[in-house]
Order: sequence, then C-alpha cells, then structure tokens
Amino acid sequence: MDIYLPKVLVIVIVSYLIGSFPTAFLVAKLRNINIFEYGSGNMGATNVIRAMGLVWGIIVWFFDSLKAVIAIWIASQIMPENHALATVIAAVCAIAGHNWSLFVALITGTIRGGKGAATAFGTLFMIVPFYVIAAMLVVGGFVIALTRYVSLAVLLMFGLAITWMIVLVSQQIISWEYAVYSILLALLIYVRFRENIQRLRAGTERRLGESA
Repeated sequence: MDIYLPKVLVIVIVSYLIGSFPTAFLVAKLRNINIFEYGSGNMGATNVIRAMGLVWGIIVWFFDSLKAVIAIWIASQIMPENHALATVIAAVCAIAGHNWSLFVALITGTIRGGKGAATAFGTLFMIVPFYVIAAMLVVGGFVIALTRYVSLAVLLMFGLAITWMIVLVSQQIISWEYAVYSILLALLIYVRFRENIQRLRAGTERRLGESA
C-alpha cells in the first residue's frame, strides 16, 4: 500500500478540488443571486431551477456530474494499475468537495456546498453499466412526475443504484471495491439528505415548482 500512498494523496487533493468547483454558485451569480440565500439555500441544480429556471438547472446538473467524470478519469491516469481503487477514492473526494467546497469557503468564509446528488450521479456514470443509469433516470423521472418531490426521487434513484451496485459486485461484474463505495455513497447521501427525509416524513418538503 505504501507504493500507492503518493498517488492516493494526489488523487485525494485533485478530486476534492475538482469537486469543490462551485457551479451553482457561479451560475446564480450571473443574475446576481446568492444561491445560499435563495430557496432551500442549497448549492445544487434543484435550487437553481427555483432561482433561474429548468434550463439553468439542467446545465448545473450536467457540470456538477462532469466534475466527477473528470476527477475519476484523472485518477485512472494517475493510478492505472488499480483503476477501481483510484475510482473509489476520486468519487468520494469529488462528492465531498462538492458538499464541502473549499472555493465556497474562500469566497464566503463558510465551508459549505450542495447535497452531492449530481456529482454522485457522475461517479455512477463511470462505474455501473448504462442500464443502471437508464433505470435511475426512469425511476427519478416517474417519481418527480408523480409527486414533484425531487429529494424523494434522488433518494429512490440512489437506493436503486446502490442496491444494484452490490448485486453487480456479488456477480463479479464490477470489482469488490465498489461494494465499499456503495456503503460510503449511502452514508454521504444520508448525511446530506437527512433533513429532506425528516421533511418528507412530516409532509413539509417543498415540491418542485412551489415558490421559494
């Protein structure tokens, strides 16, 4: 493991910094909106939709997902001899960077960020077969159309993906390291969405399209 340590440190730093890029914050600034003071106060695509409309929200989702894709690709170049380990490290650090952004801390004085859903989605794009991604999108789209709860859609999408990832590991379709990642991803999603879960249970969660 010692031979991996310098590479691991580089992957951690690079992936965290890439994940820290504050897409939603900068996009909202185009209209002089402080995304942390609007709607839910979250630096993510859903809050950008509330502030600026669907197209801008999709743009933010795309670039927040792309952060993970780039981080994992760079990690695989740094440590090609252990692609799965490099991917897991990069994925976790990119999500952590998005959720607790260094750049946002430098700009605002407070370390904060988004909930990590789009960035986590980007990590899965690099790990699981496309049919898992397609299933996630179908489930998410159906739940949003039926309930207009984006948080519920995200939770069900990732619940499906995490379960599927464990099944793929058990079938030896993907490497065992991704079982570890599935647990870490579940923890990251829970930590950032626990308040949404409480509001969903209480019936007070804001629906997509409701006023901020």
